[in-house]
Amino acid sequence: QVQLVESGGGLVQAGGSLRLSCTTSGRTSSSYAMGWFRQAPGKEREEREFVAASNWSGVRLDYADSVKGRFTISRDNAKNTVYLQMNSLKPEDTAVYYCAARISVVRSSSLWDYWGKGTLVTVSS
Repeated sequence: QVQLVESGGGLVQAGGSLRLSCTTSGRTSSSYAMGWFRQAPGKEREEREFVAASNWSGVRLDYADSVKGRFTISRDNAKNTVYLQMNSLKPEDTAVYYCAARISVVRSSSLWDYWGKGTLVTVSS
């Protein structure tokens, strides 16, 4: 079992930056791939949108086209923490951001095994 706790969300103006953190605990959490997903307000019935993911070592990274060049995923396995640095934020980035874990990187949210409870990011125009 792996537990995940997100932090770092908040309100920011368009063009600003935020860094999200996800701290993991539990059995061999550092050996899991880690991903970030988001769900915009009013879209709770839809599948969570893939944002970025990292394999266990941080060598293989994947980004959604909508965030490529603006967001950076990184991880510190010694601290059992994965980060999402978000720059040049846009109002359309407003969402609850979730951290997830599974054995390897995939984009479909339905295939991820462990989830945090999410942290809200609001970008004002």
